[in-house]
Amino acid sequence: MKEIIAIIRMNKMEDTKEALAATGFPSFVAYRVLGRGKQKGLQIPYPPQYTEEEIKDKKMKFIPKRMISIVVEDEFVPAVVAVLMRINRTGNIGDGKIFVCPIDDAVRIRTAERGKEAL
Repeated sequence: MKEIIAIIRMNKMEDTKEALAATGFPSFVAYRVLGRGKQKGLQIPYPPQYTEEEIKDKKMKFIPKRMISIVVEDEFVPAVVAVLMRINRTGNIGDGKIFVCPIDDAVRIRTAERGKEAL
């Protein structure tokens, strides 16, 4: 089993959710997160009522994102990653990241099922 963690743009969440469900992966956890990449956040335009002095040191340090976590059997990892790439890749800075991590075990609390049966 593997856990796929994807950090994506906020505006891509609905499309991602629909695409994962359509390909047979409707179950995942989503979090609201803040982050930044190598570009160290984005500079944003401020309303005209701010003076140059007021906005000189104001930079967005963290960008709002969504982080989703989905646990799948090993053979489904390429399919899930492909869906995430297809929906979330714009070619611009800030598209996000995907991490694939090993999972040793899973347990469904209600039934005590373990392993792939718990998924």
